[in-house]
Amino acid sequence: MARQRMALRLLAAGLGVAGGLALLGLLWPEPDQSVLEDGPPTAEALAERPQRPITVLLIGSDADRQGAPSNNAAPAGPANSDALLLVQVSPEGPTQVLSLPIEAAVRLPGDAKPVALGSLYQRGGPALVASASAELVDLPKGQPDRYVVLPRAVLRELVDRLGRVELSPDRSMAYADKSQKLSIALEGGLQQLNGRQMEQLLRFRDEEGGEERRRDRQQLALGTVLRQMGQSQQIRLLPELVSDLRSQAETNLTQGESLSLLAAALINQDGIRFERLALKPALRPEIKLRELEAGPLQPRWPQPQP
Repeated sequence: MARQRMALRLLAAGLGVAGGLALLGLLWPEPDQSVLEDGPPTAEALAERPQRPITVLLIGSDADRQGAPSNNAAPAGPANSDALLLVQVSPEGPTQVLSLPIEAAVRLPGDAKPVALGSLYQRGGPALVASASAELVDLPKGQPDRYVVLPRAVLRELVDRLGRVELSPDRSMAYADKSQKLSIALEGGLQQLNGRQMEQLLRFRDEEGGEERRRDRQQLALGTVLRQMGQSQQIRLLPELVSDLRSQAETNLTQGESLSLLAAALINQDGIRFERLALKPALRPEIKLRELEAGPLQPRWPQPQP
């Protein structure tokens, strides 16, 4: 575990150094729509890439839709984090994805007992999750720069708008829970998944190593979706798709920032690197967090000048 923590600290330190060397005057021009309409549909034409590495906290919500009073999941109640990813997108070089274990036990200041990392969204929204995640892996002050909260409906629409996603589930999956209105029926092997089937793939928990196997599938799904989004016939549709999905998500990314990060990720998608903090539930450590900022996240990137 000590070696694993050291590796995570080195990764986090690398994120901080890259961010610290960035120009303070970060400008993000809006994409030139005429280039996208008239020129070849390439990621380079989608938007200007950011001028420094940007870290985004991606929160996969277990609620079906943003603002829903109940998550219709297990355990039932307000939305929790069903997946937590720290994504660093660089103007040059690979996109790095660090998967955080939602089952990790963390103790908040003033609490008598530890709680699961995935439950923090219910208590303090993306600001608390961002502070705890940064503390967990020693991110530099001010990171993550942005956050995105994706409910399940956004995942389904993304996959369906892409025209299904070719993916190979690692096994056959069957599960039913009437209380959640959840039915999972997937065969293993290469196939075309629609949005509902992708949701089933990512919600399925194995009896052994359930969360760890789910993180394997999250990694597989993310890499596959990015590759499909980078296809020439998809790129021309991305500005409208991003706009529509942003309206259903919770985020402090603007439309222009979203397209800029997406362009950089698609250009460098072959070099995407996945890391994770893997915890065995029976041996998970209690991570005591220092005082956390629970207030609203403020934009930390200079805005384009008129």
